[in-house]
Amino acid sequence: MNSLKQVLVDLIRRTSVEVPEDVYRSIINALENEKKGTIAESALKIIDKNIELAKRKSQPLCQDTGSVLFYVDCPIGMNQIDFEETAKIAVKEATSKGYLRQNSVDSITGKNDGTNVGPGSPVLHFHQHKSDSIVVRLVLKGGGCENVGAQYSLPFEKLKASRDLTGCRKVILDAVLQAQGKGCGPGVLGVCIGGDRATGYEASKRQLLRKLDDRNPDPKLDDLEQDILKTANELGIGPMGFGGKTTLLGVKICALNRVPASFFVSVSYMCWAFRRQGFVLDGNYNIKEWLY
Repeated sequence: MNSLKQVLVDLIRRTSVEVPEDVYRSIINALENEKKGTIAESALKIIDKNIELAKRKSQPLCQDTGSVLFYVDCPIGMNQIDFEETAKIAVKEATSKGYLRQNSVDSITGKNDGTNVGPGSPVLHFHQHKSDSIVVRLVLKGGGCENVGAQYSLPFEKLKASRDLTGCRKVILDAVLQAQGKGCGPGVLGVCIGGDRATGYEASKRQLLRKLDDRNPDPKLDDLEQDILKTANELGIGPMGFGGKTTLLGVKICALNRVPASFFVSVSYMCWAFRRQGFVLDGNYNIKEWLY
């Protein structure tokens, strides 16, 4: 029997030092697709070397280990307060071990107590389900990619973007253009169409829990995902904005109901250092399977 703290520290370590297999395959495919001898190819080779070194040395993939976002599907009756307290202890321990950078700053005083625990840090999202298993997913989202996220309110006159999927397409591609290689591209977009300002952004980040090689069950959203991915990679922005064929590794889109007065399109950008991992636990906190 494992302790919950023990397995959460291991989850944080693995998330911090390894990119998931689906992301690594996409990066290698992108490397093979770039023209030989270009800056784009060199940038992706450096990224590949960075991935190999981080995994071999069990050290963070990026110096910015980012915001700590837990997504927990839990059985009915699980004590969520106890889980959250344990997660905070695990975050403190992972920080002391060097798996997380001392990265959480008081927004009023500017002070950093070095624990990564404070108001809003870490973030935990709980969802009850009927299974007896506990499903925990973790995303470490760096500040650089968070800075190039965007939210649009349609209609958006500057782009002549109306309240339809064509208008959504225009603003999502505009978000890619505005990033222009910032946010440590090639990146992945998580997008939510609809909702309010808060739920739209939250749902857009949840799209980053999907594997890059999955397909959207909604045919219209699937078409939009594939179209934006293809079009973005024809813009010539490329890895880190150096030019090339690989601006995005993936696009994941969902839709929420909205009120008639509002039509938001929320875009969350994830960098190539796509730190996302998760596992399924039994009632004794033994790991039944890794998710990515």
